[in-house]
Amino acid sequence: MVSPLTLIVAGDPGQFTGGYIYDARIVSALRDRGRSVEVVGLEGRFPAPDDLARESMARALSVLPDGARVVIDGLAMGGLPEVIAPHADRLAIIALVHHPLADETGLDEATRLHLLDSETRALALARRVIVTSRWTARGLDRFGVASSRLRVVEPGVEASPLAASALDLEASGPRRLLCVATLVPRKGHDVLLEALAALQDRDWRLEVVGSHDRDPDHAVGLFAAARRLGLEERILWAGERDAAGLAAAYHRAELFVLASRYEGYGMVVTEALSRGLPVVTTTGGALIDTLPAQAGLAVPPGDARALGDALAAWLDDAELRRRLRRGAREARHGLSNWQQAGDRFLSALDDPFPLADTAGALSEEPRR
Repeated sequence: MVSPLTLIVAGDPGQFTGGYIYDARIVSALRDRGRSVEVVGLEGRFPAPDDLARESMARALSVLPDGARVVIDGLAMGGLPEVIAPHADRLAIIALVHHPLADETGLDEATRLHLLDSETRALALARRVIVTSRWTARGLDRFGVASSRLRVVEPGVEASPLAASALDLEASGPRRLLCVATLVPRKGHDVLLEALAALQDRDWRLEVVGSHDRDPDHAVGLFAAARRLGLEERILWAGERDAAGLAAAYHRAELFVLASRYEGYGMVVTEALSRGLPVVTTTGGALIDTLPAQAGLAVPPGDARALGDALAAWLDDAELRRRLRRGAREARHGLSNWQQAGDRFLSALDDPFPLADTAGALSEEPRR
């Protein structure tokens, strides 16, 4: 009999952001394959944990029986090595890293170094580390994660109908741009606004889907910047949307834009491609691997002029629009689905992995 699996995440597991959507999709795929998975959402503040977060993690781990397998999402795990350590020998702990906490945008140096140290110590307690991109895998050597403990399970994508613009290549009227990203500094909305401010002589509209609540001060600053730059009438700040609302936004868009400074994968890029939408994005983090060259344009992160030039090229050149739309439609056929991602995750779970000795060090289990 296959033992049940516990997944521990920070906060509400039902949140509509990339990491939480990934977790939920993988859980669904595992359950479809007959695996028992319990999802535990922790209370408290993350990734800089407060006392409630520490108590919540300690409680979640202490109720698990010896030998239980538990996947801990990196947002919950990275800041709590001292809470997890007492359970490392008796539980089979698997870390799930979407992107390292220390790579978040806007951190001061002291905070960055603290997170780097904390996550290094936390990952040392995991018998397996699963990451969601090849980019993240390449960077985990600085956390002391040996390749023998590391597995890559990239996100899948849900089969979706083509966007209206992918079927009508000669659509007229304002060019309809879409950005799906929580309003936090790492997502680069400020760079996107600066780029668009130089394109006010073109006919475009932008819809921004993403929560305003993760960093309210930053969100308010973005709204003020849009007013200051004279873009207020052209931008719809739609907030967070449910699955149906998000699907409708993709369907009415012509171009997907993501100005992120860094992404651990960039699931929204493949979601756009699954609908035949071309993409203008950056090369920040894993985005350099996520976007197929024929399906869009990529510029250096944080470079508003380069982003504006790419957007101008798409807005001005009908042949470029047609070529990138064809490329996006071709790329959608090469995307993996969530069932395939679930199979890879299951293989990562079932593949023999290192066992901890009584001192907490890791030794490789012989393959059977």
